[in-house]
Formats: sequence, C-alpha cells, structure tokens
Amino acid sequence: MAGGIVAGLLARARAAQALFADADQRRADTAAAAAAWAILEPARNRRLAELAVRDTGFGDVEDKVRKNHRKTLGLLRDLHGAASVGVLREDPALGLTEIARPVGVVAAVTPSTNPAATPANKVINALKGRNAIVLAPSPKGASTCALLVGYIRHELEKASLPADLVQHLPPPGSKEQVAELMAGADLVVATGSRANVRAAYASGTPALGVGAGNVAAIVLPGADPATTARRIAASKTFDNATSCSSENALVLVGEAAQPVLDALQEEGAVLLDAAQKARLQATLFPAGRLSAECVARPAAEIAARAGLEGEAFRNARILLVEEEGVGPDFPFSGEKLSPVLTLYQVADFAAARDLVGRIYDYQGKGHSVGIHGGSADEIRALAETLPVCRVIVDQVHCVAVGGAFDNGLPFSLSMGCGTWGGNGFSDNLNYRHFLNVTRIVRPIPERVPRVEDLLGEYWREHGK
Repeated sequence: MAGGIVAGLLARARAAQALFADADQRRADTAAAAAAWAILEPARNRRLAELAVRDTGFGDVEDKVRKNHRKTLGLLRDLHGAASVGVLREDPALGLTEIARPVGVVAAVTPSTNPAATPANKVINALKGRNAIVLAPSPKGASTCALLVGYIRHELEKASLPADLVQHLPPPGSKEQVAELMAGADLVVATGSRANVRAAYASGTPALGVGAGNVAAIVLPGADPATTARRIAASKTFDNATSCSSENALVLVGEAAQPVLDALQEEGAVLLDAAQKARLQATLFPAGRLSAECVARPAAEIAARAGLEGEAFRNARILLVEEEGVGPDFPFSGEKLSPVLTLYQVADFAAARDLVGRIYDYQGKGHSVGIHGGSADEIRALAETLPVCRVIVDQVHCVAVGGAFDNGLPFSLSMGCGTWGGNGFSDNLNYRHFLNVTRIVRPIPERVPRVEDLLGEYWREHGK
C-alpha cells in the first residue's frame, strides 16, 4: 500500500513537471508567485501559524505570522527579475553560454519547527526552476503542510498551472515512505533532524542537507551593552527559539561581561544560581538528552516545569545559565532550541575564539558565529579560523543568518554548513540549487602558456 501511495505521487509529479518543463520565464515566475501568495495572504498566513502552534506545540503564533510573511516576501524580492529559464550567463571571452534547466522532481523533507515557512520556501524555489516538488513533512507538522499545499494547489489552478506540481506525503507517513520518495526523486533537499539529513544522503539520490545549529556569539568590550542585549534577546526569544540560528551560547569578553549581563536582565533575562541551574538541567536534559517537552516553549513555562518559582521566573523571557565546560558532560554547551542561553566569560578575544572553536567541535560546526563590537581584524580572524560558513556582525542573529532586508544573504530557512557540517554546500539554499546548468562551449583563440611563465617563480625559489 505504501509503495502505491508514493509511486502515485511521483507519477503525478512527473506528469505535471513534463507539462511545466518548457515553460517560459513568465510562466515560471507566475508559478512561484502563486505559491508565495498562498502563504502571504493574511488570513491564510494566520490560519497556518495558528495550526502550526496548535499541532506541534512549538513557537508563537504572532512570530510565525511574521516569519511566514517576512521570509516569503524576502524570497520574492530575491527572485524578482532573476533568470531561471533560458540563458543565465554569457561570457564571450570564454565562449561560454549557461542555460538553465530543471532538475525534475524534488523530494523535500521539512521540520516541525517551521511547518509552513520552510515548505513554502522550498516550493517557491522549486517552481522558479520549473520543477515539481513532493513534500515529506515531519509528523507533527503534517497538518500545517497539508493546509499549505492545499492553498498552493488552489493558486496554481487559478493560474492554469498543473496542481500536481506541488504535493505532499499524506499523514501519518512513515520512514519507509520517505525513503521511497527520496529514492524516486531527482533531487532531495532535507531540513530538520540529523537523522533525516543522513537518510537523504544515503538515499542514492543527489541530496542537499543542512547541518546542526548551536550558534555562539562573541561580545567584546566595544559593543554597546543595551543595543547588543536587545539584539540577542530579539533573536533568542523569536518564535521561542525554534530557529537553529538563534544563539545558544554567549561568550562575554573581559569588561563586556557585567554591562551586557545587566542589559540582558533589563530585557527580561533571568540568571540562575547553581541550584536552579541543576533543576533546569534535570528538566531540560532528562537522561542527558534534550526534552521534546521543552523545545520551543516560553521561558516561563520551562521554568515552571523545572519548579523555578517567583515573579522573576513567571515573567522571564530568557533563562541564563553560566557555564565553564564544553562537551557531553556539560549539556548546556549544546543546542537547546528554547529560550535558554548559556553564558561564558573569558579574558580576551583569543580565548573567546578558542572557546567557540571547542563548542563547535562538540556541536554546531559549519553553521555560523556572531560577533558584537569586533574590529575589522577580529571579524576577519573568525572568518579565517573558525569552522563556520557565516560570520554575523552586529545583527539579530536568527534573522540575519536566513537573509534579511538589511544584509546580502539570500532569504532561506535552510543553511548549508559546508564540509564542516557534513554538507555538500556552504551557502543559503536558494533557487540556483534547484537548477541544472547546461553550458554551450564555443571555440576561442588558443591560449597556451609557456612553462617558464607559470613555474619561473618556483624555479627561482626552489630550483629546477
């Protein structure tokens, strides 16, 4: 039965994509716009956000409304006027012409933490490239995904486009169905758990998966405490920290520590003492693993679960814990997917950089690092020495990493982490990843260098 379901989805996707494969740029853009309007329309956006929080238990409705809108609007901005049909680039000097081609049928594995925004982003990018896409949502996010797909199919039909360009695995789904879908597709894009990403890479189909988050941010004495605290609080509390791009550790350098800590407390952060930290650890990491009951829940609710009493905890936006160690014996050094933030204090920038390196050796390698109040040399040093694909400078980290209207990164909810994170790409997943490129190669005047022109310097320095 399972095989029949997946085979049917793939057959319908291939038939729809065959009809769409020769679409011109305007038609491809119309398809992308249809999918975007399916989630941008305010009433549908709100229904999707409400359903997502109700059925997953993760995040905050108003933040999801904002996320659905901002991420989709930003993606539309990125795609506006971008070529995805016909000639992508001409280089007469090299005699090269690059032609955009579809990849075919995409299998997209999506997480429960962003059950509308992430599928919408992948659908829009896939349609921009004249592909069909079949979504494999997490079980908790399946209802939201189904509602979204229904909206998208309605908009596609309005535009006289094949509705079967966008489909989803029906609930309850299974690992066997997801595996069959991935094996039968032309491209897999996987966002979510490490197990899902590993399965995508093992599917036998070309796959783009993302690495784990565990963002650390360095705060130097040159940072303005109040501004920095506002940025960190905005990042850490947005959607109850469902994003893999929200900070999990703050490394406070020298004289920055106390002013920033004071400013964070002004933003609603509560610093735990040793006994309170132990109670929180027992609640957040029972048996040494992150509790699903605490993921993406408000700080005050997590505090109540841990038996932390008092007005400060009832009004807490963030729970702060101080830490010195890194690794499995220090679970607060890892990703928490909740408004819990770990504080480290070090003497100088070199110590901060080394500590972040150790944190990423434990978890989060490849993703990103934040820096507040850093010099140009310090920023460059992080980029040249840490195993990260992004250095986020003086910004709200969880917003900036996935593309923002005030930085140059593409809008995305799936961030490649390079070979450091076990991924085959290091940029933000975008429409170019959903294209094949065919190159026309014409002859040009021959250019044959002399060996001495290329090896002369080597010979002079080391001899022949």
